Amino acid sequence: MNKKLHPETLAATGLGWIDPETDAMAAPLRPSTSFLRDPTDLDRTGRMFTRDDNPTFAQPEALINALEGGAGCLLFASGMAAITSVFQRLAPGDHVILPKLVYSGLRDWMNTHGLRWGLEVTYVDACTAAGVGAAIQQGKTKVIWLETPSNPTWAITDIAEVSAVAHAAGALVAIDNTVATPILTRPFEHGADIILHSCSKYMNGHGDLIGGAVVVAEGHEDVLVDIQNIRNEYGGVLGSFEAWLLLRGMRTLAVRVKTASTSALRIAQFLDGCDLVDQVLYAGLETHPNHNVAARQMQGGFGGMLSFRVKGGEDAAKLIASEVQVFRQAISFGSTESVIEHRAGMEKPDSPTPRDMLRVSVGLENTDDLIADLRQAIDAVQREISTGHRNA
Repeated sequence: MNKKLHPETLAATGLGWIDPETDAMAAPLRPSTSFLRDPTDLDRTGRMFTRDDNPTFAQPEALINALEGGAGCLLFASGMAAITSVFQRLAPGDHVILPKLVYSGLRDWMNTHGLRWGLEVTYVDACTAAGVGAAIQQGKTKVIWLETPSNPTWAITDIAEVSAVAHAAGALVAIDNTVATPILTRPFEHGADIILHSCSKYMNGHGDLIGGAVVVAEGHEDVLVDIQNIRNEYGGVLGSFEAWLLLRGMRTLAVRVKTASTSALRIAQFLDGCDLVDQVLYAGLETHPNHNVAARQMQGGFGGMLSFRVKGGEDAAKLIASEVQVFRQAISFGSTESVIEHRAGMEKPDSPTPRDMLRVSVGLENTDDLIADLRQAIDAVQREISTGHRNA
């Protein structure tokens, strides 16, 4: 299929692949762990063992690669397995730069296993060109890690500006594109070198698998080979059934992401007008400090994730989360149902996430129902505060 087609078409058709054996339009599931060798030529090349050779991987990997415009994609058993493979190819003494407000799973890994691995890490308050440039150690900095929008405060980074600074110092830019997805942002077009996805989120979109993916930009095929060897040798591979489920979920990626983005903007606008809400964190609001950067990098929406800080602090925030009826109180994001989470409570005590903040993942429900649910929850807390049961 012509890869110049729009992402919506690529995703909906699964690249247009047809099973050559049966002409089936749905992808086949091939759970075999081993593949027959030629008894007359045991040294021939070909599929050997499912850890690196399962044919069920081929179509979802090709689709993610086409959506991102990369040189190749590799599926992993989880988002964390994909993320850590980028750092496992580094050597002791190598230096990496991460945002201070970064996905907590990566921060925890870096502060334990990464340091034991011998990596040196600098956390920057803001991933701006100036901030990253000041943190770079010439000759030592190998990877600059970005999230935009960042989880859970949804800060925006100018990928092109940071990439220019990184490349001048010989460092690679790796970006977690889980939240924006390639439907809204294609980081390679802005200078990134490596893209990561937690496929458990929007890529799958149904909350029924754990998976991850690494995509590398053209010109970095050596990085792809390194990471493929790491996947094979550490065994962090996706199961064949999970790969099949992932492909099925990606068929609706575009419509899900755009629907969630449209609803998230309306919800952010509603929350921005609530007296009990101290701050709404969503790049789609024109009041967001980096709204213009987001509008340039994100095409077709600003994502389905937002956070808001509550007057009255942690107690009031938790009470709002306990009062909702349509939203689910759960972790993770990117599925069909909307969830609300007191994020700091799910992280370690040293987390920099504000404790008065709630993180919201907008699903596919009717937007009016979601707004009404938040309104009644906020009103209930406001009544408690006004009657003296809660301190504002």
